[in-house]
Amino acid sequence: MIKKILIANRGEIALRIIRACHELGISTVAVYSVADELSLHVRFADEAVCIGPPSSQDSYLNIPRIISAAEITNSDAIHPGYGFLAENAEFAQICEDNGFIFIGPPPDIIGAMGDKALAKETMKKAKIPIIPGSSGVIQDLFQARSIAETIGFPVILKATAGGGGRGMRVVRSVDDLEKSFVIAGAEAERAFKNGDLYVEKYVEKPRHIEIQILADKHGNVVHLGERECSIQRRHQKLIEESPSPIVDEKLREEIGQMAVKGAKAINYVGVGTMEFLFDERKKEFYFMEMNTRIQVEHPVTEMVVSKDLVKMQIKMAAGESFPDYMRFMKLRGHAIECRINAEDPANNFLPSPNLVESFHVPGGNGIRVDTHVYAGYSIPSHYDSLLAKLIVHADDRATAINRMQRALEETIIEGPKTTIPFHQAIMRNKDFRDGNIHTGFLESFEFPS
Repeated sequence: MIKKILIANRGEIALRIIRACHELGISTVAVYSVADELSLHVRFADEAVCIGPPSSQDSYLNIPRIISAAEITNSDAIHPGYGFLAENAEFAQICEDNGFIFIGPPPDIIGAMGDKALAKETMKKAKIPIIPGSSGVIQDLFQARSIAETIGFPVILKATAGGGGRGMRVVRSVDDLEKSFVIAGAEAERAFKNGDLYVEKYVEKPRHIEIQILADKHGNVVHLGERECSIQRRHQKLIEESPSPIVDEKLREEIGQMAVKGAKAINYVGVGTMEFLFDERKKEFYFMEMNTRIQVEHPVTEMVVSKDLVKMQIKMAAGESFPDYMRFMKLRGHAIECRINAEDPANNFLPSPNLVESFHVPGGNGIRVDTHVYAGYSIPSHYDSLLAKLIVHADDRATAINRMQRALEETIIEGPKTTIPFHQAIMRNKDFRDGNIHTGFLESFEFPS
C-alpha cells in the first residue's frame, strides 16, 4: 500500500485528497506557493513544502519543483487533483520515470484523450457515436469551409488541446467562418500554446451528460451512473446533479455501457469521466471528450452511490481491485452541487478576490460543504475563483432543490462578492425546477441584479 502521497495541487481539492488519505492511514505532503502559505491544505497536511512564488507557472505548474518536493519528503506517490498538471501526460511520465506512482491513468492514455481530435477518432473506432465533423485537425480555412458545408451549419470550432470554453467558436454561416477561425486559433495558441482546431456539427440546445468510470489495473471497468452538467456559463459548469432528470434506467444503462466500452477500448485505469452531448429531440448521445482525472463535481456521484471516489482512486493506483458488487450498484436519491465562486454575478461575473470577513456553512441532514475557506482567509487573485462546493442530497429532485435553497440561505460569506444569489435565482426558476435545461440555459436566464 502507498504510505505517503504528495498532493500537487491547492485549495479545496488538495484538502479533499488529504482527508481521503488520512482516513486510509496514508501520510500527506502539501505543496504551496507563497500566496497559499495560510491555506488549510498546508495546515492539515502532515508535511508542507513551499515550491515558489504566486504565479502558477513558477509553482503549481513547475514540474521540477514538484518532483524535488516529492524526493526530499520521500513520497511514494503524487496525486495531481484536477486542473494544473492533472491531465499533463509529460508530468505523469516524469513521475513514473522518477519512481513515483502517478495517481491517474498511464501517460499514453492521458495523451491520447487529451488531444480532443484524437480522442474522437479513438472512440469512433470503438464504435462510440461521435458528433459529425472533421476526422482530425483542420489544416486551413478552405478545409474548414468544406467540412462545414458538408455537415451543415451551424458548426463549432474547437481547440484540439482545449478546455474550459477557450478556443471555441460557434459559427452559423459561411460568412462568419473566417473571422471565427482566426479568433479561435489565436485564443487556443495563447491558452494552450497549440492553435490547432477541429470542427464539428453544433447541436442546438443539447444536454451535457457525463458518466463516472472506475477502472482497476486488472481490466475491470464499471460505471457509476450519470451527472447532468448542462447549467454552464461560457462552457464552465456552475451546477451539477445526479441523476439527470431526463435519464431513466434504460437510458442510463445504454449510455453507461457505452462509456464502459470506450474505457475498455483504451485500457483505461483509474477514475475518469466520459462526457457526452445528448440531443433530447433525437434521443441520441454523442461522445465529446474524456477527462482523465477526478472531476470537480465528483461529490454528487459520491452522494448517490455512498462511495468515496478519491479513496477508490488511490486504491486502484496501488493495484487493488474494486469490489465486484459495484457492478450492480443503483443510484440512491438525488444530489445537486453548486459551485460558489468569488465573482459578482450582477457585474458580468467579475472576479472578487478579497478578505473573507465572515464565513458560515449550512448544516442539517443531507448537506456537505467542500471548501478551503475560513474567516480571515484572504483569497489570492492568482488562481481560479472557486471558494466552496455546496452539495445536497435528498430522496428526490424536488426535495433536493428545496434543500439547496435552504442551504444557500444559510451560507454566509462576507467580504468578497459571491455567486450565492445567482444560484438562489436558478433554484427558484420554474424551467430549472421542471428539469427543462440545456447547455444554453443561461443565455436566456435573467438574473435579477
